[in-house]
Amino acid sequence: MYDRVPRHLTAPARPPRSATESACATPLAAWLLGNRSRRWFQPRGFTVSPWPNSCLRIFKITQHPHVWEEWLKDLCEKNKWSHEDSPIIWRELLDRGGKGLLLGGYNEFLEHAQLYYGVTSSMTTELMKVIAQENLGSHIEKELEKEALKSLIDPLQVWITSASAPACYNLIPILTSGEVFGMHTEISITLFDNKQAEEHLKILETETWDLVSPLLRSVSVCTSVEEAFRQAHVVIILDDPTDREVYTLEDCLRSRVPLCRLYGYLIEKNAHDSVRVLVGGKTFVNLKAALLTRYAPSIAHNIIAVALGVEGEAKAALARKLKTTPSCIKDVIIWGNISGNSYVDLRKAKVYRYESAIWGPPHFSRPVLSLIFDSEWVNEDFVATLKQLSTTGKQFGGILAAHSIATTLKYWYHGSPPEEIVSLGVLSEGQFGIPEGIVFSMPVKFENGTWVVLTDLEDIEISEEIMTSMTSDLVQEKLVALGDLINFQPYQSENGSAEMDEKTTLPTTNDNQENQRVSDGSEGKTGEQ
Repeated sequence: MYDRVPRHLTAPARPPRSATESACATPLAAWLLGNRSRRWFQPRGFTVSPWPNSCLRIFKITQHPHVWEEWLKDLCEKNKWSHEDSPIIWRELLDRGGKGLLLGGYNEFLEHAQLYYGVTSSMTTELMKVIAQENLGSHIEKELEKEALKSLIDPLQVWITSASAPACYNLIPILTSGEVFGMHTEISITLFDNKQAEEHLKILETETWDLVSPLLRSVSVCTSVEEAFRQAHVVIILDDPTDREVYTLEDCLRSRVPLCRLYGYLIEKNAHDSVRVLVGGKTFVNLKAALLTRYAPSIAHNIIAVALGVEGEAKAALARKLKTTPSCIKDVIIWGNISGNSYVDLRKAKVYRYESAIWGPPHFSRPVLSLIFDSEWVNEDFVATLKQLSTTGKQFGGILAAHSIATTLKYWYHGSPPEEIVSLGVLSEGQFGIPEGIVFSMPVKFENGTWVVLTDLEDIEISEEIMTSMTSDLVQEKLVALGDLINFQPYQSENGSAEMDEKTTLPTTNDNQENQRVSDGSEGKTGEQ
């Protein structure tokens, strides 16, 4: 008889995009979920006559809203069906094979169920909406479980460019320690550089194996451009060596384009769809990140510039002044060009566990500016200290660069400390009046595997002149690099003085160190270099 032929119903459905849509998209999914292991129907919200001898089996397939339309199109083309809405239900004979018989959507299935099995629905719209949210939550949980299980089988693929750079030596032990990605995530590291550095990379590969890290699945060397970033989950861009000597700022800017264009193309072609790209170092960090977003547009949101190195230098200088430790200082904001014309904002900066007449529990903090009574030090000595560090680049070496990159990665995967402000170079979407299309350091927080710009912070407005100075330089850097502007023209302040000597020649090891400022929170007291 028809009712006893072994068969199953398959009912793929995507979680709804809205509660309104759920009325037609999810009751079937809830019904199938309730009947998955039963020989006769007793689903949630349905009444049914028992049918013990039925061999009907029901399967539910859920698809995320992002992939539903493409998945449905491919399914219908394969089976020569015509269907547009969610869900789609078809019947297959388990022991006969074939493409199956399309039943249709939810209404068609209800008619089929009532006619053949005496099943009727008493589910209300409100209940449908509740179950819709349950289905969506279950779908997301299952996807996360799959990713977690996959990470146990397939290690995280980490690629490091310019791996012969000193920062790489300091970065590898941190990555393999479990501190960054977690103690249950295995990683595979690929050291990528040019052919001339291959012998150097082989030595580094051996030393990495000698760490005997339980989380290190493999380490390898790659000098082949065609194979670069193959299935990469993380790409770390370190300072690239300059093959030829350059004498002008314009030459420095244009020399970055070919490599960034190549990297962008290879990342788009070879890397994982959700690859995360970090640009670190001390030379043209914002520009390189902006160029990568141009040449790898599909992952533009996942390309960031690391600003924690500059933030760390500022905190250390403040700690020396306050006679405390740098880790006690939080919420220093770095605005602008990470490796150039930047603005150090202390208006939100706080110090914890500070020994003074006022003392409190570990979570008690005091504003940094309320403890530094010497505004002259803030606007002159502090600025001079940061200028010396950025101009020489001596203290922004391998250890600081590696730690900044590793900490940023850790935050990206596990979230930044609650209520703490983090500085990060991201592609501007017009926040704070910053022009779109440039990478600009601004305050963010990391959560749920991504970063969010803190646009709701109070009292962080920056004067129009200072903002224009920083954005003008970054816009010009990009235009000069791409050949749309011949000469870089330093921003002119209202008094007519240039922010930077346009004739300054920059060495290849320290290409674009420009100006820095610091805000002490008082109008008209912004120090410049």
